[in-house]
Amino acid sequence: MAANANGPKGTPQTVAVLRALLDSSTGEMYGTEICAAAGLASGTIHPILARLEGLGWLDSRWEDINPQERGRPRRRYYSLSTQGAESARVLVEQADERRARLQAMRPGLAGGAI
Repeated sequence: MAANANGPKGTPQTVAVLRALLDSSTGEMYGTEICAAAGLASGTIHPILARLEGLGWLDSRWEDINPQERGRPRRRYYSLSTQGAESARVLVEQADERRARLQAMRPGLAGGAI
């Protein structure tokens, strides 16, 4: 899928990250949650998150905790901005439509990644 003037390329990985964020019940997720929901490794999602945040599609915040008290690192939470949520819905919808067209043309691709 081609990039639009104001957004990222609609790669399968980017679409998976956006879909995870759109499907979030809380509206925000931290990196490990996004990895699990998108089925991608940390080294794949973090550059995507940085790119989306740079484009204004995402907002992020560090949780306000003392990591030593919790026995784990602080988490950085990501959420779609208003503009990002609208754009993400369009990009995910386009990816779904493309997948449906390809599956109709080549039924053996059913369930395969685009």
